Amino acid sequence: MSTPILMPALSPTMEEGTLAKWHVKVGDKVKSGDVIAEIETDKATMEVEAVDEGVVAELLIAEGTEGVKVNAVIAQLSEEGEKYTPAAKAAPAATPAPKPAASPKAEAKPAAAAPQAAAPAATAPSSAPAQRAAESAPAGQRVFASPLARRIASQGNIQLTLIQGSGPHGRIVKSDVDAALKGGVAKAPAAAPAQRPAPAPATAPAAPSSMPDARLFYPKDSYEEVPHDSMRKTIAKRLTTSKRDIPHYYLKVDCTIDTLLDVRKQMNDKAPTEGAGIYKLSVNDFIIKAAALALIRVPGVNASWTETALLKHKSADVGIAVALEFGLITPIIFKAETKSLAAISREAKDLAARAKAKKLKPNEFEGGTFSISNLGMFGIRDFTAVINPPQSAILAVGAGEPRAVVKKGAIAIANVMTVQMSCDHRVIDGALGATWLEAFKGYIEDPVTMLV
Repeated sequence: MSTPILMPALSPTMEEGTLAKWHVKVGDKVKSGDVIAEIETDKATMEVEAVDEGVVAELLIAEGTEGVKVNAVIAQLSEEGEKYTPAAKAAPAATPAPKPAASPKAEAKPAAAAPQAAAPAATAPSSAPAQRAAESAPAGQRVFASPLARRIASQGNIQLTLIQGSGPHGRIVKSDVDAALKGGVAKAPAAAPAQRPAPAPATAPAAPSSMPDARLFYPKDSYEEVPHDSMRKTIAKRLTTSKRDIPHYYLKVDCTIDTLLDVRKQMNDKAPTEGAGIYKLSVNDFIIKAAALALIRVPGVNASWTETALLKHKSADVGIAVALEFGLITPIIFKAETKSLAAISREAKDLAARAKAKKLKPNEFEGGTFSISNLGMFGIRDFTAVINPPQSAILAVGAGEPRAVVKKGAIAIANVMTVQMSCDHRVIDGALGATWLEAFKGYIEDPVTMLV
């Protein structure tokens, strides 16, 4: 019996991806853990491992295909020695699918296991789509399991939501179901997982339709049309959702950075020039450290909103916005409050380099508890940043520049940096945001306090 290989969800937010490259061809033998393909998401390229063993019987999606939906059938495995008949030949007299099934509305249903244009693939084992639909039904919860694991669980009347997966990204594989059968896992009661809240319909398409298409205003020969890539689409969707659904407000403060610049110069002058401990500190490294320490001192800002509870994070995981040719990504320095300035500097440079090469893993840029967007290197004095959900705040950092200030009643020249904090008012009230900025400013203006 053939086993379908599905388009995997490589991150919690992934809905579709590009099948960039196959590492196998028809007739190849594969076993669990073998790399079979490369998938491009909006922000990274990742290798996909097989979760079942068998012989590659058919590749249903060609290399370079964009917009492949999660859980779409991309290939078929057969057992060794089994005679495999492609789906297109398996039922030549089959009745064509009715027109409504090919409409966009039908594709939006959660149980759409094979949303590819190559509709004949939908005649793969009829039990698999039904099982997938049944298993994804409880309160919108998605269960990630290999087809073989699903089949064994169905035969043994085992509820997959009660099994902890050991495969890639927590996917349930055959060995997990076998262990559950031996261990006596409860068999499909009407259980508590149904209490898990369904995802909020944050991506309702009502807003975009209210805006006219820009092409209506210009002659066709007056512009070049460049199709959106997956990263640009994701950025547009997430930031539109953020500005529409999150009640933003803004706080701005000026920080004097003369002492910081002196400390930075002293530390760089004394830094090793070769070996594993080499570093060169930037102003941004101090900003990351100061933000992390301020998040620990004012923990109310280090939180995320959900419809049922406030998530108060135990560590300061600071995202740093990195501009790419094809968009923007925010890799994360985890537990930044525990790391030295030198360690932060090395990690930030490594993350930025791998981000530009699309080599980051999803767990390196998804989540985080706070973000920093720095446009100071472009000479921008101050600006307003949009919050990056599920975070509740982002700090927009402008250029440090000489300005006239008043010191002890007299006008003097000092290097001043303006920062503006965007806050989610559901989580951070005005006084709380101001308290955080006060703590941040204290660390920036007296950087020695970051080192003790």
